[in-house]
Amino acid sequence: MREQEPSRTALSAATHRAIHQVVEKGKIFNDPLALRIVGLKAEEVQKDYESQRSRRDIRLFIAARSRYAEAALELGVEQRGVRQIVILGAGLDTFAYRSRLRGDPRIFEVDHPATQLWKRRRLDQAGIAHPDALIYAPVDFEHDTLLDGLNAVGFDAMQRTFFVWLGVVPYLTEKAIVGTLGTIAGLSGGAEVVFDYSDPPTSFSPELLAIHEIRAKRVAAAGEPFLSYFDPPALHEKLCGLGFSKIDDVSGRQLLSRYIEQARSPTASTVESGGPRSGGGHVLFAAT
Repeated sequence: MREQEPSRTALSAATHRAIHQVVEKGKIFNDPLALRIVGLKAEEVQKDYESQRSRRDIRLFIAARSRYAEAALELGVEQRGVRQIVILGAGLDTFAYRSRLRGDPRIFEVDHPATQLWKRRRLDQAGIAHPDALIYAPVDFEHDTLLDGLNAVGFDAMQRTFFVWLGVVPYLTEKAIVGTLGTIAGLSGGAEVVFDYSDPPTSFSPELLAIHEIRAKRVAAAGEPFLSYFDPPALHEKLCGLGFSKIDDVSGRQLLSRYIEQARSPTASTVESGGPRSGGGHVLFAAT
């Protein structure tokens, strides 16, 4: 990550969400702030899309993982007593600025201090208001722990909390991932988390492995290489050992098939035809 800027991968994910609003009309994941937060206009997005048609699958996966996470979050608030929401590695995420959840749960955005300063300037430039329920928790993980950063801004470990952790896990070491999940599982008020991860490349078909290797080279060149992969059964066992009692693990392919089918209508063609591919991506929900 460069100082005073979001990570390259966070900016890329935000751009993919913006492109989805234009090309597929937000049919999988509707985000009315996606264009404004990245500072793009619809005609600029269309031009970007024309030059990146090969990235359709990752764009749709990013849209699908956000939809899955926010649907699980809504159920957590409405049915399971979630009173706090933590967006880990918030980047240019817009959930806090468009949320209409009942009960006004507190929302914490956790990110590197430099990234948060950049985002707040970007929000001011875009004219996006700061909601009363939002609390920024700057955390430099080289010097602070997650709980240090949250506790410093009024986090209450006795309240049930939902963590959204998207587009981050593949870029961390397994030690850091397990440590964070252990912290979440250990919260006395109970916790839920949604994160995405990838199968080991050794399990990929030759076609998907070739796509993955291209993507891996691209993110490594940006200074944010892939560091961790997980075998699903082994990951589930590890989560249970940490204290999670409920796990829902959905492959990217299953998620895309579900949402693309829901997005289609007899007269609409905004979601392109063709079977979705998602590499070895998964989106996982776990709760204590």
